[in-house]
Amino acid sequence: MKYIITSILLITISLFVSAQSIDEIKADRQTYIWGEGKGTTLKKAQNEALSMIIGQISTEVESSFTLLKTEETENDEVLYKESVESVVNTYSNASLKNTEQILISNEPDAHVFRYIKRADLYKIFEDRKNKIIGFAENGTMSLENLQIADALRYYYWALTLLHSHPDASSIKIITNKGEEKLLSTWLPFQIKQILVGIDVQVSELEDMGNYKQALLNISWNGKPVRNFDYSYFDGRNWSNTISAKDGLGYIELPSTFDKDSKIDIKTEYFFEAEAAIDNELRDVMKEIEPIPFRDAYTKISITDEKSFSFTVNNGQKETYEELDASVEETNSYEESVNKICSAITKNDYVSVKDQFTDDGYKIYTELLQYGQAGILDNHNLNFIDFGDKVVCRSVKMKFNFSNNTRSFVEDVVFVFDKTGKVSDITFGLDQTAVNDILKHDQWSESVRLNLIDFMEHYKTAFALKRLDYIEQIFSDDALIITGWVVKTKPNPEQPYLNNQIVKYNRLDKQTYLKNLSYSFQSKEFINLKFNDNNIRKSGKGGEVYGIQIQQDYFSSNYGDSGYLFLLIDMNDTTQPIIHVRTWQPEKNADGTIYGVGDF
Repeated sequence: MKYIITSILLITISLFVSAQSIDEIKADRQTYIWGEGKGTTLKKAQNEALSMIIGQISTEVESSFTLLKTEETENDEVLYKESVESVVNTYSNASLKNTEQILISNEPDAHVFRYIKRADLYKIFEDRKNKIIGFAENGTMSLENLQIADALRYYYWALTLLHSHPDASSIKIITNKGEEKLLSTWLPFQIKQILVGIDVQVSELEDMGNYKQALLNISWNGKPVRNFDYSYFDGRNWSNTISAKDGLGYIELPSTFDKDSKIDIKTEYFFEAEAAIDNELRDVMKEIEPIPFRDAYTKISITDEKSFSFTVNNGQKETYEELDASVEETNSYEESVNKICSAITKNDYVSVKDQFTDDGYKIYTELLQYGQAGILDNHNLNFIDFGDKVVCRSVKMKFNFSNNTRSFVEDVVFVFDKTGKVSDITFGLDQTAVNDILKHDQWSESVRLNLIDFMEHYKTAFALKRLDYIEQIFSDDALIITGWVVKTKPNPEQPYLNNQIVKYNRLDKQTYLKNLSYSFQSKEFINLKFNDNNIRKSGKGGEVYGIQIQQDYFSSNYGDSGYLFLLIDMNDTTQPIIHVRTWQPEKNADGTIYGVGDF
């Protein structure tokens, strides 16, 4: 009995304290915004309370959303209020879900009181402002690197989020020239400048039997683009989005297409599918009307076809020619590559089985299963002596996916063994990424070529879902981090394991491989793009190298962009080992990403 009385007293005191707190919060409108909700379930009550909070916020800030006052809504007050509330609601999937809560009664008569401090509300708006500026800065960095697809993506995402901010008309950015600019006018100007600077030229038109294939040289302000996403109208329908690489793109036209007709090209800048990587952005893009840019559309003429002179690096310096590893006698290798390319074009894949080793043919069939493969260019090949092997770079290929709206252009690298047969195939890095490695002439040619080879195998393993290869290259005690990490003092006895604390995801090798296996099974395709390589040699452990790289990950049902760090032991070049892999969605507060010095 004494226990029951004590329990009742405690419950009564608790309810009294909560009630007192609720009354104080309700009375202090200067400090708090609050909402109450009831329902048969706790979730319904919570959502009702949150909806009440959002309604109050919307009422207080609606006059500030100047960029939402388009011609469509400015004369319709009800529509405008609904638009503001929808936009404010996008904050609920982020920070507003972290409102404080007091449970008044439980299910089935759930009654919830939720509240947020006004100071915390301003912090929520500040966080979105920082994300907007971060996207804009990423866009500028991408533009400097001629990553046109990435520049447009980040600039447009920044502009979209800007429309969802109550202070949109006053948010500024400091450009790389030190100038202060209003984002509301600067972002549309940047996007327009990119669009008008794009030049698409047909370099070759080839009859493929049941269709015609035109190769495109794509440049921006006279320089070949590193990446560029576009679609085209073939006279009947718009194509899938195609990701051009190193200035090379293509279009496929009906065999009956009139050569004197012009082709409509649309530059992709919206990137709606990729926006799923960020819940806030995804929700905002659903609520904000698409912002049109007429300059995204252009026409190209097939009759303006130029003589075919496309080079493998499309204007960039071909650094391989400076290496001692260049192969002089290449006729037999060229003949083999040409046979393979011809077989792919004719869909007669099995006819060239004798050009491969058993392992090479297995990878060849996996490559063809990656997507509907086609040859774009095999006219400009580079052959490199790589130990007891010869590497052929680079066959330009296209890959289409029947159940998806993406197509990719890739460099494909063929590796010949000492018998002259193809023993391996990889997807190549883009020319700039290759040059970032080759420029380290203080390292031997062997080391540099092995680093390129390793990164290309890493990229290919994800594309072809080669879990067996990924298992081989990770050490059994590898430190694998997906998410944020914070520093602690290093432990000299376990240099790779205990000098980091993971904020939310540290995996052992087996768990990482298990997660990858599930991921591979759910995706029609995976495509990795690497940008901004930074490679340093570790001061300990011999041939140990740290690679910091920006990675864009695209798949049929998921995409993200972030920063990858790999600590690779290259002491045995036949079996490179990854000791550390970290991935972080954003740079650290000081602008760095994790690297050799952190391990």
